[in-house]
Amino acid sequence: MNGLLDYVDGDSFLYRLNPLMKLLLAFTLCAVCFISDKLLFVLGVIIVNLCLSATAGLVSRTFRVMLSLLKLSIVLFLVQIFFVREGTILLTLPLNIYITDRGLLFSLLFVTRLIAATMPLTLILSVTKMTDISNALTQKLHIPYKYTFVLTTAIRFIPLFAAEMAGIIEAQVARGVEFDTKNFFKKIKLILPLCVPLLISSVRKIEGGAISAELRGFNLRKRDSAYKHYPFTARDAAVFCLCVILVAAALYV
Repeated sequence: MNGLLDYVDGDSFLYRLNPLMKLLLAFTLCAVCFISDKLLFVLGVIIVNLCLSATAGLVSRTFRVMLSLLKLSIVLFLVQIFFVREGTILLTLPLNIYITDRGLLFSLLFVTRLIAATMPLTLILSVTKMTDISNALTQKLHIPYKYTFVLTTAIRFIPLFAAEMAGIIEAQVARGVEFDTKNFFKKIKLILPLCVPLLISSVRKIEGGAISAELRGFNLRKRDSAYKHYPFTARDAAVFCLCVILVAAALYV
């Protein structure tokens, strides 16, 4: 998912929200997917995510996220559908394997929850700078800056590690290693040895980041050290009402 967690410049409704309200909206959209056990409701949450993406001009990125999750969802769907053996049998296969109506419904709900719960977090990270998240958590929730820094830095390193892994794989392909094999187990066997150079590179990046933070007075950072403030506006109140409505609808359904 390289590039899908990077910040994208913009000035739409979502961009102007308070960072805490963005996080609340994202976690609410994730939570209601698990509060309700209705497939149509979870599909509605996916539609809400698509509408929010459209307001921010990030529809193409959202579809890329859905496509990435769809590949994993197909595998999970096939695994789940054969393990749930309760309900009315819809299809019987050899080796005493059969598909039931409850298994089909459970598998569909499982994969739609996975997609619906992942999309809002990706969207919020695309419209919010990491510095705004850490500063807002420190100012408004009084969370120590060290903890917020660890959180935002971990999120920052995800696309960096993905790009680093892609570079290592390209270097191995240039040396004649066949990473385009269709054998899943063979591909895993080829990727596992690459974790060592990735780990070494990661340690170097982390060490360099720690030295850079120390030189910039990281230990002297306090709650009121940030120059930027994040007031709550009418837009944030409207989003808070939307979150309450979503939770109430999930509980009602």
